[in-house]
Amino acid sequence: MQFLITGGAGFLGSALANRLVELGHSVRVVDDLSAGDPTNLPEDVSFARGDVNDVPRLWTLLQGVECVYHLAARVSVPESVRYPREYNAVNVGGTVSVLEAMRDVGVRRLVFASSGAIYGDQQHQPVHERLPPNPLSPYAVSKLAAEHYIHTIGRLWDVETVSLRIFNAYGPEQQLPASHPPVITQFLRQALGKGSLVIHGNGMQTRDYVYVDDVVDALVSAATAPNVDRRVINVGSGHETSVNTLVTLIGRVTGKNPHPLYVAGQNAGVSRMCADLTLAKELLGYEPRVFLEDGLRRVLEEDPRFTRA
Repeated sequence: MQFLITGGAGFLGSALANRLVELGHSVRVVDDLSAGDPTNLPEDVSFARGDVNDVPRLWTLLQGVECVYHLAARVSVPESVRYPREYNAVNVGGTVSVLEAMRDVGVRRLVFASSGAIYGDQQHQPVHERLPPNPLSPYAVSKLAAEHYIHTIGRLWDVETVSLRIFNAYGPEQQLPASHPPVITQFLRQALGKGSLVIHGNGMQTRDYVYVDDVVDALVSAATAPNVDRRVINVGSGHETSVNTLVTLIGRVTGKNPHPLYVAGQNAGVSRMCADLTLAKELLGYEPRVFLEDGLRRVLEEDPRFTRA
């Protein structure tokens, strides 16, 4: 098959591109490189630097494509609070632009990388797809709005669409921006550097940390799975882990004795988060294979930033 991955030079996009090439598919990537790195892509991938709101550029890139993976997005929750207009322009406007270009060219399936952040605080855990969304940030709102756009427009324009609500993905070579870095990569770096692990709140808040290879399994399956049109599907590990437990695991895999530093008065985000994977197993045959401690060890063994340390 011929695929286009928007945001394909990013953390998830490059992992997906590598897997698709291994499976013998033809892959094109478009990325504005605001966060991505094209050196992570295999040589067989056709890379184009560009903006997903540039519809004429998308027309060219979509020629012969059978399925689009739409991963291009701004992804920082704290940053979205400061710059909601930018998040709306990229995450919502960019999604509509991709859909318009697909309609014009005649591409018939879109797999959208959505987010578990859409659920917000929920009393029912693990969270399932029938729960009413409770977005607590502009980022989460933008992902929810994009879901509504792709499923509504998909129905009107005869484009098959499926949204994968991805929870806290992690893995080797995940980007580590100076502002608001992902927690697992940041904690590993701090532990190895003998620094304090900064925790907002009391550390009892929980998340569902899912290894990048498991996310890619779900993405690959979603491209050809039947009966997924206009479906929303959770993609996580199915395990709930507190930040305090994560610190303990970080200490175990690094052989260090990390010192947690609790910061009171900071927004620690939602109190609990864990994915119900019933629908993913039913529709995608999805079964996460990498448990958190094993995933942490893989990051240490495979991420050059840590293997060189």
